[in-house]
Amino acid sequence: MTIAVIDYGMGNLHSVAKALEHVTHEHVIITRDPRCIHGATRLVLPGQGAIRDCMSELEKTELRGLVLELLANQSKPLLGICVGQQMLLDYSEENGGIACLGFLSGEVRHFPTDMRDANEQRLKVPHMGWNLVHQHHDHPLWNGIDQDEHFYFVHSYYAEASDDATVFGTTEYGHINAHVAIGRDATFAVQFHPEKSSRAGLKLLENFINWAP
Repeated sequence: MTIAVIDYGMGNLHSVAKALEHVTHEHVIITRDPRCIHGATRLVLPGQGAIRDCMSELEKTELRGLVLELLANQSKPLLGICVGQQMLLDYSEENGGIACLGFLSGEVRHFPTDMRDANEQRLKVPHMGWNLVHQHHDHPLWNGIDQDEHFYFVHSYYAEASDDATVFGTTEYGHINAHVAIGRDATFAVQFHPEKSSRAGLKLLENFINWAP
């Protein structure tokens, strides 16, 4: 088995690779070589920073078509992380509006600037730190992870999927119920950073390695 972390120039590549190596003895590579990506048995699509830059780099590295092909075929498990999750939807409000990959129906929205908690304390944007994730639907990647477990987040934009069947995890921030785990068929994608989420994050990565959709 080979796990390929897709390198299109954006994302916390080495931290993700190190976390994967921690939970498996299988071969983990960081690559933008289409032959290596096609030959891998598991794929990770990372992302970090502005979505305009992520989409632009995907084009510049000539990997957009390959990623779309992999999403269409669903022949091997793919895990999206952070902006790698947001890219799977139709559209993002970031950078004045950006068309995304359109694998899942929905949009990426900006957190309102004046959100308050239950005590009327102003909440910071970006949403940064630990927050609980509610498992909205069962999924093999939740195996061994407690309901309402905490994961680590850093984001100003959040996913809002159109189809409830594609929403596997949510988190509450202010009055927003963000869709932080979404997927379909052999694709699963999360807004939080499993590589920074301690035991629960490592367990999710282990589940991904063992997932046989």
